[in-house]
Amino acid sequence: MTDIDASLAKLDNPQLLNDAKTLIEMMQNISHQQPKIWHMGTIGFDTFHYKYDSGREGDSFIIGFNPKKAKITFYLMDGTTRYSDQLAKLGKYTTTGYCLYIKRLNDVDLSILEQILQQSYDYIKTLSKDGPVGQILWQNEK
Repeated sequence: MTDIDASLAKLDNPQLLNDAKTLIEMMQNISHQQPKIWHMGTIGFDTFHYKYDSGREGDSFIIGFNPKKAKITFYLMDGTTRYSDQLAKLGKYTTTGYCLYIKRLNDVDLSILEQILQQSYDYIKTLSKDGPVGQILWQNEK
């Protein structure tokens, strides 16, 4: 059993399990990478390295989500502000900084969600090709 399988086995809500499987497939198609479990059950795809002026550095996933009972949290490392036009068409959601929250996939337009995830992935992937990302991207987006 893989870490992903073990994580999915903990989901006792059939709808949430189905949503998580759909999202894994969607994010694999976007990233062409296998999922990896990151901190606290987050399922992430691909990686980028960051190094800030403060000296803090590390690796993070480029796109990812955490399937929780109350909501699914999506992590957009470039922030949610960049996607205001698409979010207006998405459906039922809330946001904070770099997180997009939905209760279930049938509350949103999956094609819009996929567009947002693809654009976020492409942006971070392109930015990180030149070396470590040197800023907290979502805090710099206006």
